[in-house]
Amino acid sequence: MLRLLSRRLIAAGVLLVVITAVTFLLTSLVPDPTLHVLGATASPEQIALKRHELGLDRPVTARYLSWLGGAIGGDLGVSWFTGLSVDATIAARLPITLSLALIATAVSAAVGVGFGTAAAIRRGWLDRALQAVSALGFAVPGMWIALLLVIAFSIHLRWFPATGYVPLAEDPGGWARSLVLPVTAIAAGSVAAVAAQTRNAVAGVLGQDYVRTLRSRGLPRHTLLRHVLRNAAPAALTVVSLQFIGMLGGALVVEQIFAIQGLGTLATSSSSRSDIPVVLGVVVVGVLIVLAVNLAVDLLVGWLDPKARRR
Repeated sequence: MLRLLSRRLIAAGVLLVVITAVTFLLTSLVPDPTLHVLGATASPEQIALKRHELGLDRPVTARYLSWLGGAIGGDLGVSWFTGLSVDATIAARLPITLSLALIATAVSAAVGVGFGTAAAIRRGWLDRALQAVSALGFAVPGMWIALLLVIAFSIHLRWFPATGYVPLAEDPGGWARSLVLPVTAIAAGSVAAVAAQTRNAVAGVLGQDYVRTLRSRGLPRHTLLRHVLRNAAPAALTVVSLQFIGMLGGALVVEQIFAIQGLGTLATSSSSRSDIPVVLGVVVVGVLIVLAVNLAVDLLVGWLDPKARRR
């Protein structure tokens, strides 16, 4: 397991450097960001002074290495517009986006695994219903689901707020109510994917020779199911991790619909005004989250399936 961990950490480090280097190169191709900072009426002397102040008159490679050194030390720079630390700005928004993505992942995993396992065991109408729901979940965009939820449960029924986010420490009940519709919109499509993958994985394990042998020996149903689920778990864990990564992207879109001040709105506003340090900070945090989730899933799969440790 230690060997697997070391390989994954080395790969994660290389990937992080490559992604940040490519992102830094792409941000250097945008039009002069000092025009956004100073405004269209700025004089050439003011623009030149601001470019020197921001380090934009230096070569791209030198700027990237300087930024990378600071990032390794935990300093992601300062916003060009607010003057606030990028670390503090992201830290204030990150819990909101993580709340959406983590709760949506938990909901989709619980419902999808339960539904998929039941469909694989019982088959019949439940299996056909799963296939229909899966097709519908893949076809319907999350943005459309979010709008329907707002119309039905906020405008007409007035059960949940249409916009905004309430911090957990401020009001736990209000926090839960503010997350119901966004989490449902994000998790709706993922439930179908997790259920379909779980159904296929469990059905494949049920068809194995050793399962038939255990059945013929009269092994109790709950014990047999535990063996089946353990062997089907790696496939289910993989799809759940992929769905979590997808739900991070979905959260960025849903935050716009529900006016939630998370990383999505921060990334959108920063990109529109070319606030490069904040954009890079959001990219770094997003990549770190994805790498951490993938590493955790790899370790879990390695624990469940010893053969995966040698891959």
